[in-house]
Amino acid sequence: MALFTLRRLAIFVVSLWAASVIVFALLSVLPGDPAAVILGTQATPESLASLRSELGLDRPVVVQYLDWSGDLLRGDFGTSYINRLSIGRQIVDRLTVTVPLALMGIALAVLVAVPAGVLAAARHRKATDTVVSTLSQLGLAVPAFWAGLVFVTFLAVRWRIFPAGGFPGWSDDFLGSLKALVLPSVSLALVQGAILARYVRSAVLEVMNEDFIRTARAKGLTRTGALWRHGLRNAAIPVVTILGLQLAALLAGTVVIESVFVLPGLGNLLLQAISRRDLLLVQGAAFVIAAIILLVNLIVDLSYPLIDPRVRRR
Repeated sequence: MALFTLRRLAIFVVSLWAASVIVFALLSVLPGDPAAVILGTQATPESLASLRSELGLDRPVVVQYLDWSGDLLRGDFGTSYINRLSIGRQIVDRLTVTVPLALMGIALAVLVAVPAGVLAAARHRKATDTVVSTLSQLGLAVPAFWAGLVFVTFLAVRWRIFPAGGFPGWSDDFLGSLKALVLPSVSLALVQGAILARYVRSAVLEVMNEDFIRTARAKGLTRTGALWRHGLRNAAIPVVTILGLQLAALLAGTVVIESVFVLPGLGNLLLQAISRRDLLLVQGAAFVIAAIILLVNLIVDLSYPLIDPRVRRR
């Protein structure tokens, strides 16, 4: 188990370094000059050169990466080119919206999809299975942003059950902030729940055809009893893997949903930074998103031995 954990941690560290290189390299080749964006079209060549030197943009790309990555190791994301505020502080403030939104979305998806998928597999080729499969197909066909607009139209504007957008802040109004995330999280969970339900159904059906399930049935257990006692744990690994991928997809999906519901999250910050050509802020936000995704994958990997002890010997 210790060797398995160390190996996964080493892969995580290498992947994190590779992500930093990719993020920096992709943004360094983009056209445009942050100094020109800051000073405007009337700036003189001398003032542009002076500002580039002040921002460190005139140095070799390798030196810029080493300085940036070295600051990251110390927890310093630098200062925004545009608003001159701490990038780390801005990212942390926005994560207090994005992370709860993504967690609420995945929690809703799990609460609905896992029981539905298990029930569909247990009632294979019966009415329940047909209903779950049909609803999951419909969920896959509905884009999250469109579902969000429908929810706003009916549940916010027409019936005034939930707020149409905005975020009051956790410290100012905790319950109001929680309520503001309900419709966005349901919009995100709709598609992810449909995907998860289909994966759960497929995983459970595959396990139910295994020899150990037949043996349990031969010893007197019912189909449902064999499923609950032996099947679910063996079907858990592919489901947990999909959950990790879905959480990554939810983080990416928050970029659109935060715009629909006017939420001050990390996705919204990233869009603002891109529109203002604030490349250092874009680098920091993109790296944080990549780091969170890699961390989720690490947690998923470390959960495998807890689900199936045979994984520890691999």
